[in-house]
Amino acid sequence: MTLSYMITNPAKIKFTLYLMLMFCVSSFSAAAQAKRILIYGDSLSAAYGMHLEEGWAHLLGQKLGDNHTLLNASISGDTSAAGLARLPLTLEEFKPDLIILELGANDGLLGLPVATMRQNLEQMIELSQAAGAEVALVGISVPPSYGPRYIDEFRATYPALAEKYALPFIDFYREDFITTEGYIQEDGLHPTAITQPLVRDIVLTFLVENELIEAVAED
Repeated sequence: MTLSYMITNPAKIKFTLYLMLMFCVSSFSAAAQAKRILIYGDSLSAAYGMHLEEGWAHLLGQKLGDNHTLLNASISGDTSAAGLARLPLTLEEFKPDLIILELGANDGLLGLPVATMRQNLEQMIELSQAAGAEVALVGISVPPSYGPRYIDEFRATYPALAEKYALPFIDFYREDFITTEGYIQEDGLHPTAITQPLVRDIVLTFLVENELIEAVAED
């Protein structure tokens, strides 16, 4: 296309400019929707007892593809105190837009005070928000042997924090997982590899329904 042709064809100029504008808007929109997602948890998110590639976090990253950047900074055995200690550096290095916070199970297994766990979670939420990240909170539970008083206090912590800080909340405690043969490892605590795609789908649905990410195209 020559310059003289464009000058003598105003309609062609308008159409060309329109296409250029649409391309710029499309590129900006795609960039704006992309998020850096940090999964910040313990063994429930660290593929405990299986290959890392089998865990729900890795499967979620595969499902998201190039739409988002996902980092799984979960460490098996981490308590809320350990998570709080390493969070500032993790935030500084990764600069996440969204944090899926899944910690506290090991506090419960160790019988640590629920009040202390709550304080640690509160500090992690506030640090994350101060760094400009959205926070999605994951609730969990402990085995029945810990008694109803401790279990009730422990489980109530998560929805209470979600309400206080206006956070999207998802509960990882699933009765159907516990009662379905082959869904939980022999330790009675961790989901098996069979269950990981189900957890992936639950988390993905939760993220979309809470408008934390846009719907992901089916394969």
